[in-house]
Amino acid sequence: MHWTVGRVKITEVVELETVGSTRFILPLATNEEIRKLPWLIPHFATEEGRLKMSIHSLVVETPSRRVIVDTGLGNDKQGRNVPAWNNRKDPFLDRLTAAGFPPESIDTVLCTHLHVDHVGWNTKLVDGKWVPTFTNARYVFGKSEYEHWRDHSDAPDKRAVFDDSVQPIAAAGKADLVAGDARLTDEITLIPTPGHSPGHMSIHIRSDGEEALLTGDVAHHPCQMAHLDWSSTADSDVRQSAETRRELFSRFADTPTLVIGGHFNAGHIRRDGEAFRFIALG
Repeated sequence: MHWTVGRVKITEVVELETVGSTRFILPLATNEEIRKLPWLIPHFATEEGRLKMSIHSLVVETPSRRVIVDTGLGNDKQGRNVPAWNNRKDPFLDRLTAAGFPPESIDTVLCTHLHVDHVGWNTKLVDGKWVPTFTNARYVFGKSEYEHWRDHSDAPDKRAVFDDSVQPIAAAGKADLVAGDARLTDEITLIPTPGHSPGHMSIHIRSDGEEALLTGDVAHHPCQMAHLDWSSTADSDVRQSAETRRELFSRFADTPTLVIGGHFNAGHIRRDGEAFRFIALG
């Protein structure tokens, strides 16, 4: 799928799609509760109330840059808490190339945060060593996010992710650590959106009077627009994540801004009483 925002083109390349196997991420999003939100169906949930989600990358093409936002799970990784995320052999890079974006054509990798499902394809395994996948790219990490995981990845699974998908980028001299509100290009500005992780960032795109927001994991699913307090089990600070959702969605609600999630497709945010709803495109 792809969308156009002024002179910027955004293309989604999917690594993995799931239906219903998301209870461990959003435990309050039961089938019964989801069926109370009919606007989620059919784009974001099934008739039975099972959530639809994906792990995907977004390629953002500006007049001067080709940026891949978040890089999914990756192949050959080990030490993941989800068994199916270990030792994957997925043709994601082939799909990326078929979509017109061979890895060597990417000049910027931008990670909204450094969780397992957003950094995996940063690296690939070559002759037993983790090396940068996007050989001609600079990798942009939030400075506070990078420093947090560098210094606090005590759990084995978190250490594994940092060691195989983040640290090799720094060791190769390809990492650029930026402020959470940095401006990357004329069209791309970062927005600090902490809560899901300490240094989480969302991405604001403006071009020729049009706007887009790439939320990352501020919300894993649009049901969190209706229930701002439905925090993910992966959120580092559930109070702050709920506050961030309210602030970010309030800013862009009832505007023409194209909104694309880290795990759901595009739409527009609309106010709905004290909360919000998400109107899918198409």
